[in-house]
Amino acid sequence: MANLRVAVDVGGTFTDICIFDESTQTMRVTKVPSTPDNPMTAVLKGVERAKIDLSDVELFSHGTTVATNALITRRFPKAAMVTTKGFRDVIEIRDGTKDDLWDAYSDVSGPYIRRRDRFEVTERIDYAGNVVTALDEDEARRLGRLLRKREVDTVAVCFINSYANVEHETRMREILAEELPGANISTSAEILPEIFEHSRFNTTVANAVLGPLVSGYVENLDSSLTADGYAGELLLLHSGGGSMTSEMVKRFPVRLAASGIAAGAIAAQHVAEQCGFANAVGLDMGGTSTDISLIADGELRETNEWEVEYGHPIVFPSIEVLTIGAGGGSLAHIDIAGSLRNGPQSAGADPGPACYRRGGTEPTNTDANLWMGRLGTDLADGEMTLDRESAKSVIEDRIAGPLDLEVDTAADSIIKVANANMADAVRLVSIRRGLDPRDFALIAFGGAGALHGADVARELGIPTVIIPPNPGVTSALGCLLVDIQHDLSQMYTGAASSADAEAVEELFGELERAGRERLRHEKVDEADSVLQRGISMRYQGQWRSLQVSIGTGPDALAEAVQLFHEEHEKQYAFRQDATPVEIYQLHLKALGKTPKPSFKPAPTGNGDPGEPIETREVLFDGTWHRTPVYQRENLASGAAFIGPAILNQIDSTTVIPPNSSAVIDEWLNIRISLIDEDSSSAEAQSAEADGAESIAIPAPAQSDA
Repeated sequence: MANLRVAVDVGGTFTDICIFDESTQTMRVTKVPSTPDNPMTAVLKGVERAKIDLSDVELFSHGTTVATNALITRRFPKAAMVTTKGFRDVIEIRDGTKDDLWDAYSDVSGPYIRRRDRFEVTERIDYAGNVVTALDEDEARRLGRLLRKREVDTVAVCFINSYANVEHETRMREILAEELPGANISTSAEILPEIFEHSRFNTTVANAVLGPLVSGYVENLDSSLTADGYAGELLLLHSGGGSMTSEMVKRFPVRLAASGIAAGAIAAQHVAEQCGFANAVGLDMGGTSTDISLIADGELRETNEWEVEYGHPIVFPSIEVLTIGAGGGSLAHIDIAGSLRNGPQSAGADPGPACYRRGGTEPTNTDANLWMGRLGTDLADGEMTLDRESAKSVIEDRIAGPLDLEVDTAADSIIKVANANMADAVRLVSIRRGLDPRDFALIAFGGAGALHGADVARELGIPTVIIPPNPGVTSALGCLLVDIQHDLSQMYTGAASSADAEAVEELFGELERAGRERLRHEKVDEADSVLQRGISMRYQGQWRSLQVSIGTGPDALAEAVQLFHEEHEKQYAFRQDATPVEIYQLHLKALGKTPKPSFKPAPTGNGDPGEPIETREVLFDGTWHRTPVYQRENLASGAAFIGPAILNQIDSTTVIPPNSSAVIDEWLNIRISLIDEDSSSAEAQSAEADGAESIAIPAPAQSDA
């Protein structure tokens, strides 16, 4: 019987593979370098390297960056947009905002479809769904023939007010299907049946330009896995924290635009719950970027509008993640004012950091960590050997020399700037919402997260850092922890006090029928189907709405209004019970339950980590410390350390700095406790007065957290 569950997460530098064996309740992992030109190559190479017999695989889940990278690089197929006469420039006019209001020279990037590829047809539907002007079908056919001559591969059909009446978009789609056989066609009424044309149009355009790219990738990967023996459905993680089958991805490819990012946030939530923390910050630092997520009261924050590039909104429920350009491959450089900067530019997987010896000529965080001794010379279980002298050379040439610094100081400064960037990002997702990061735990993962986690936490005043058992592939683990999920919505505007409960129930019934149909299409059994209702409301006169859950029955609406008041107070620190509440939108989350790993705690040992595999000099805060290095796979639950110490493993390296202690918990997480430097200063001064080293390395028998 199939007993393996496999998850693959494609990152900018490495592709991570996580294999859970249900029969033995064990996990194993591996990493291979990513192949940006064709990500599928790395996926299949990872399966081969892990020696996975696909006929033994019960579930194959995949987080992919194909959609995200396509939107960033804008390498799109030939695409066109068809819209109502007079609305050709909606996606270019946007909402008139700028990312940086005070930068007069900064312009928002152009639309995903150029103006010359956006076409108008005669038709008009009013706000209530009434046909004002019928669709000119002759004009529509002439346009279809023109697009065929232009060899257009994909079309976005975006008519004004189509959310209220789908008739014209549906007919336009039929005509285009006849005139453009084989073309990918997305209609805004199917993709996002919501008010506000800019958001709806742009989401549909993004879906259209991604369609051929994502469909081709998914089809090829699905065929390859099937040919090699996999008999199940290929599941792909989407931005909302759920998964979709390959068939549904072909209809809604835009949902994959934040696929891998969501996986890391889900895994962070799992680790926080496992360790008993209701409040935690997820710090997923990879080779190219760092993704920061927030778990408050046990729940991940979600947003209904997000973007890969500013000004181009994608309106689907998504786990809220802040991404900054800080990764292992982020480039250190000196700006025009002579200041040291770190990122957002990255060396990526090719050529990579200078120490990879693949042609990289700029210093990166990886180069700095290597020179400082925090990182060993073997990476990914010997898959790659790092050259320390190359790292030193680029740091000296590009940073130390121009700034008149010693190489040690320059390397230390590179890391401190990177840590400051990440700490600032954590402040953005916490303090600006009135949350104190000192009340949270920091869950550090990703290929480079365990290297930097303790330093970032110290800068923020966070007392506890948790490093998962396999930090470098934690995002891949997140792919195994999700259900099939679809998010549907329906506009409904009106006062809650006078709303027709029967009409609301009827609309929810329509959403539920559509949700069940999607789950049936994805071969989800009725017993595994779960439908969750939600409703967006706002105080009369408000612009933004707030979504809360809603039940069934005659009192459901009144209970939802009361919940809205409570949630509004939590979110914005005030409530107005006397102010009328308006209904804005109805939501449905259709879930198809999938099998998930069940983890068991490990027996706790005596606290002795045993002998280190080596001892090497490591630079901390300008001072070299003789530091023991342990192989993490050899450490049992209960093993305890006093910093400094380094823990090596196949997918990451964990740094336990001076003035900290650590212990391996029953789930094999590393829990680092940071010691307040002020409270320990007296002890340190006493040790120095006695001629002791600044930080002593305890013998294993004395190690005690």
